[in-house]
Amino acid sequence: MHNDNWDDMRFVLAVVEAGSVSGAARHLGVNHATVLRRVAAFEARHGADIFERSAQGYTVRPDRLAVIEAAREVSNAVHSVERLMSGFEAPLTGDVRITSTDSICQLLLPGIMAGLRKTEAGLRVALVCANSHLNLSRMEAQVTVRPAERLGEDLVGEQAALMGFAVYGSKNRVRGWLGLGGMLARTMPAKWLSGRIAPEDITAVADSFLVLGQMAACGGGRVVLPCFVGDQDLRLQRLEELPKSFYLPVWVACHEELIGVARIRAVRRHLVQALGARADLLAGLLVGP
Repeated sequence: MHNDNWDDMRFVLAVVEAGSVSGAARHLGVNHATVLRRVAAFEARHGADIFERSAQGYTVRPDRLAVIEAAREVSNAVHSVERLMSGFEAPLTGDVRITSTDSICQLLLPGIMAGLRKTEAGLRVALVCANSHLNLSRMEAQVTVRPAERLGEDLVGEQAALMGFAVYGSKNRVRGWLGLGGMLARTMPAKWLSGRIAPEDITAVADSFLVLGQMAACGGGRVVLPCFVGDQDLRLQRLEELPKSFYLPVWVACHEELIGVARIRAVRRHLVQALGARADLLAGLLVGP
């Protein structure tokens, strides 16, 4: 690879990682115009645009996702050569962005990521908490841990566990129900609730299982929660289990273009194993914190 080509590629990667031209300039210690010039030089040399320009900034074109990952591999390889020349082994390195729901991000992934850190200290993980499905083709995240009936288009992955649901309420047995709003209104538990509970019996709605759990614990009413959320709150008691037909698979997936990237493959493998080890908790077979 020509030195100029690699040097310009560094500027492209800096824009991707920083999320903006100005952020890349600060990271690299250069001015805004230098970043623009080097990105333009890289695109001109290869006769194709990497980014889509808009008023919101620079975003990677979906069909250039594999190019960015290849550039990251080059960057990692360069740093690995430097470590090897210094007499050190070259572990997996780089950033991996993982997206999942707020409940999984808060209650499961911190411990799982701590385990990953022990085996792959060179990886730096960013958790992106979002109950909506982020667009992996636009680099909003690279790996998703997602409870869903099926994987979305262009995603590949494995089912790590099944998520069970149950009805919970405070020990004071408050009447009324809490409803599932936002993205949760499209889930299988919401379908179960709509078939059982009249709209006039819904006293409040929220778009987060964590928030709904807090509302129920404060006496807001009965609520459908994932078992791993409800069972770990001592203020709640399980009142009724949902049928197994309403359980949701928990997927660990990435965009199909990233399946061969070593660090992403390693993170996915660790997530599948760790979630599998917590399968009883997710399914609701373990009760209590």
